[in-house]
Amino acid sequence: MGIGYRELASALRTAIQAGTFPTGSTLPKQEEIADEHGVNVNTVRKAVGVLEAEGLVTPVRRKGTVVRARPPMKRLGIERYAKSKWKFGLVAFAADREASGRAWKRGDQTNEVSRVEADAKVAEALGVEEGSPVFKRARLIKDAGVPTHTLTSYYRPEHVEGTPLVDPKPGTATPGGGFAVLTMQGLEPEDITETVSARMPTPDELKILELPAGEPVMELHRTTYTADGVPAEFARGVHAASRFSWSYSFKLPD
Repeated sequence: MGIGYRELASALRTAIQAGTFPTGSTLPKQEEIADEHGVNVNTVRKAVGVLEAEGLVTPVRRKGTVVRARPPMKRLGIERYAKSKWKFGLVAFAADREASGRAWKRGDQTNEVSRVEADAKVAEALGVEEGSPVFKRARLIKDAGVPTHTLTSYYRPEHVEGTPLVDPKPGTATPGGGFAVLTMQGLEPEDITETVSARMPTPDELKILELPAGEPVMELHRTTYTADGVPAEFARGVHAASRFSWSYSFKLPD
């Protein structure tokens, strides 16, 4: 009696993790896997489906089932926002790249600016009435041409009107990014609150982030305050879960 699809999925998973099927390689044809393990093709199909749902492999047209690259980029926690970085021309996503030993350029980030009505979450974070006009700055960030995450920031109009933050040109707002612009506006960031949660992606996010079936996303909410407690920015980020490891270093409070 042949093994079941779960046992076959486990065997294939072990082979992938051991490097028998290295990153970028193609699994043998399903008929070959079936012959090797003494099962029918339907069992192989189900087993491969399990691996797809786990994000280990992905089907590629005219090529087959390819083993996905899973080199997570380190996403710095507190350190990515260090003033010594953005005050001297290093935006947060670039700080992550440098910590991960990866090259980057300003064009790795797109930029789309619009004036919208604040939804309930944006209004609460920025301390304005729901439906009030706010500036929305949406970005898609890529690593070597592969999307890693989106980040959408919201600002009060009186804080950023006429600044590089509302300039729709591609790339970062300035070499130091949005925090450098806020500082020039007398709104130097001093405190940040971040909330992170996991969920499955929407159909639009699947397409934008080029996600395989079954991969979740990490959603980030970030509110940035001045030393006086003024909320200067609220941001939503949607990150491909397999493309980051989240790293936080901090001193324990008394």
